[in-house]
Formats: sequence, structure tokens, C-alpha cells
Amino acid sequence: MRCFKSTLGPGDHTPPKTVKKRTILGALSPHAGYAYSGPVAAHLYRELWNQKPPATVIIIGPNHTGMGAGVSVSDDDFETPFGVVKADRELISEISGDTIMLDQAAHMFEHSIEVQIPFMQYLGWDVKMVPICMATQDLDTAIRVGTEIGEAISDRDDVLVISSSDMSHYVPEKTAKEHDRLAIDRILNLDSKALYETVISKNITMCGVGPTISMMEATKSSGVSKAKLLKYATSGDIQPMREVVGYASISLEK
Repeated sequence: MRCFKSTLGPGDHTPPKTVKKRTILGALSPHAGYAYSGPVAAHLYRELWNQKPPATVIIIGPNHTGMGAGVSVSDDDFETPFGVVKADRELISEISGDTIMLDQAAHMFEHSIEVQIPFMQYLGWDVKMVPICMATQDLDTAIRVGTEIGEAISDRDDVLVISSSDMSHYVPEKTAKEHDRLAIDRILNLDSKALYETVISKNITMCGVGPTISMMEATKSSGVSKAKLLKYATSGDIQPMREVVGYASISLEK
């Protein structure tokens, strides 16, 4: 609730009186400590709350620990203080293979995926999930992961794909805002290749560029036609600091 009510949050933390047809097919959400990135993430979940819930949420996050396979999916259920979210084992089985490997090790101490789950539970969603952890984030791999996911969900209209990523890490605020704007613009243009090239050429320390590209590619076949920046802020907006981390919430819609 505090993430929603924060001065950087959307303000409204109450359930919608009515929900509309779901148009958000993909999204970018940050994954730092809730005190810092939670209000930015809440802007995305506020928008999602106003729409019909999906049946399955695929969450693709970066691998911060270096454990496990290059691209790992887990078929374990996730438990938080709000309860258990079950894995969509049928979809997990369908996408598992040479590229996306069934592997639990990468998920054991990884936070980028699990921090999204309480938001979904706060909305009251009864959904299944597919958690994918990416250590290998080169362009070819990211596109291949997204393509394989897209093929698996092409005949479904009840799947939401979320990329869990923060933006610039530990740079002066002016630098963070300038660099992050470049990356955000590429996402808003739905240009995954340009996003990768910009992150590499400008040395933007976006930890989840691979997951974001995979999310963008996965939702192409579902009819995504536009992207919207819902909120951008930095850790410096929470408390003064010399070097900041950037956070963005972006929705991809049909």
C-alpha cells in the first residue's frame, strides 16, 4: 500500500469499481528495494489493476548471482507472505529446451523475479507464473528467447509478459536521466535491436536489457502496437545521494 500511496506512486491504492478489457500485453517493471523502486512499479500495477487479469504472467529477470544456466526457467511455486503463486507447468514444459533450460539453481537467491509477485497478489490476481532468469543477455539470445516465448503464447490472449529491470546503476543523476531517456525512447519505439545497440554503445548499466528485449519480441506476435512510459524516477528522488539508480515503468499495449 505504501508504494501506491507514496508521493512518487500513483496515489490510488483501492480496487477499481469496474475493470476493462485487457490491452497491456507486456511491461517493464523495476526490481530494487520497495522503498526505492516500489512507487515506480506501483504505476504499472495500478494500470494493470484497471484491466481484466491475465491467467498467466511470464516474468523475465536478469541473473544477478551467476548461478545456473544461461537462461533458466523454474517450475517451482513461489510463496510470499501473501500466499502461493503456482507455476504454469504446462507452459513451462512447452518453452523448455535448448535455449530456455529447466534449472532451479539460478532462482535460488535471485530477487529480480520474486519482487514482482507481491504486487500481483496485492491486486488479488489468481494467476500462474513462468519465471525466467537470464544470465546470457546478448542480442541473439534475447531475441531467440522472446521468439520462442512468442510462439508458445501466440494462440493465447490471457498471458502477460513482464521484464524486470532497473535502468542506470550508480551514476550521477544527470547521467542516469540522460542515458535512461535514450533507452526508454528505444522501448517506446518498440525497437529492440536499437535498444541493445544504445545500451552497449552508451555503456548504459541497465541490468535487464536482455529480459526487456525478450519481452518486446515475445509480445510482437500478440499485436503490440504502442508503448507508454508510466513513470520514471531515480533513487535520488527518495533520498539525496551522489550516485543513483534509475527506475522505469513502461506498458506495451495493443
